[in-house]
Amino acid sequence: MVKSEAHSGPAPLRVAGAFVWSYVALVALTLVALLVLSVAGPPDASANAWGHAVVVAVFAVVLPLRLRGARAGKRSAVRALGLIAAALFVVNVVEALIPSFVPGWMRLEMLVIAVLMVGIVLDVTRWAVRRR
Repeated sequence: MVKSEAHSGPAPLRVAGAFVWSYVALVALTLVALLVLSVAGPPDASANAWGHAVVVAVFAVVLPLRLRGARAGKRSAVRALGLIAAALFVVNVVEALIPSFVPGWMRLEMLVIAVLMVGIVLDVTRWAVRRR
């Protein structure tokens, strides 16, 4: 007899999933803000801001794909999810600390992303430890 997911307990990496989807929503809001600022206040939509937004948008596509693989039990996807989150944490913290790199509102966005990535790394680590 095959158990349905509804009867087998909570979905694996439920916390990481919430953080991944929060990240996707934040990236979408960032892109919308940049589009509006490109028209309303071009200095606040600098080339650096767009460069950052494009990079995080790519990962907003990749992270949900890795999450799906991780929830399916693929250890390589779990590892990728944790490594991508760790890399995004480091990059966002470093970029947020560079003076005049991006506007202030985007520094805040970078720090929120960093917090979300810590949550993903912690949940992936917790999952890996429980699986051993």
